[in-house]
Amino acid sequence: MRTIPLLIIAGPTAIGKTRVAIEVAESLNGEIVGADSMQIYRYMDIGTAKPSPAERSRIPHHLLDVRDPDQEFSVAEYVTEATAAIRSIYARGRLPVLVGGSGLYIEKLLYGIFKGPGRDENFRQEMQALAARSGPQAIYERLQHCDPDTAKRVHPNDLVRTIRALEVFQLSGLPISVHQREATTPISRYEAMFCVLYAEREAVYHRINTRVELMAAGGLVDEVRSLYARGYDRKLRSMQSLGYKEIGNFLAGECDLPSALELMKRNTRRYAKRQLLWFRKYEHARWIERRPVEDVEKDRSSPSRSILTAWASYTSGSSACVDSESSGRSS
Repeated sequence: MRTIPLLIIAGPTAIGKTRVAIEVAESLNGEIVGADSMQIYRYMDIGTAKPSPAERSRIPHHLLDVRDPDQEFSVAEYVTEATAAIRSIYARGRLPVLVGGSGLYIEKLLYGIFKGPGRDENFRQEMQALAARSGPQAIYERLQHCDPDTAKRVHPNDLVRTIRALEVFQLSGLPISVHQREATTPISRYEAMFCVLYAEREAVYHRINTRVELMAAGGLVDEVRSLYARGYDRKLRSMQSLGYKEIGNFLAGECDLPSALELMKRNTRRYAKRQLLWFRKYEHARWIERRPVEDVEKDRSSPSRSILTAWASYTSGSSACVDSESSGRSS
């Protein structure tokens, strides 16, 4: 079977992936496949910065609003559904454009999933009970001790992945990161060009801080209230995600709104750093700077133009899509 071409646009949160991806997809007769672990949930629009109805009307989007907030969505399920979407897009003569900041989703879609040892229900229940008594941090600290590499890539509140990593270590005696390195094929399933949008650290932080304020002004508190009114518990994994957890603290009377927003900004900045750490391991990624608007207008350059130029070179057989000088840029 012919290898399917795939254009990947990744980057940290708030860098502007949606706008760039839509511009690129419009130019290349493409459709967008989401790679965001939170935008898959219905009713969670503002806090996940989901593409607006107007944006979605410009280009078809896939893997958005595919689960309710109380439903689990595993990496394996993501890979299955994203693969089906990519094949369908390609079969219709269009280009699949994978867009998002969830590095784990992107990696497993490209290279496959490590199956690992089976389940140990007793161990899982023990860890869940410990988390209930002492909080997720107690579980995360165990992971930091036995598998620091995985701990760097997993959010401290992500109990599902933290417990699974500990379970693999418990059953096999080896960190899951070791198993993954040994099991992952270095060959992508797709003819993929990987682009990572980035900006200088202070610029990223400014974008994050501004976005949080816009989310608050745009109704994030009411969105969280609405989720509670629908019956979605504050303790759900989805409701413990960025923005929803902090606003939940405010609604529970644990802090005032300004404090919740400041905590949201801080936690989002930390998440952006983890995202960039993940993307730096892709040696052949092309790092494309997201510069201030005034700079773009001055030299007529833009991230979307850079991606389109790189894609033209890539599809003509050139290796110009690999930017070794900018690979591993920091923000």
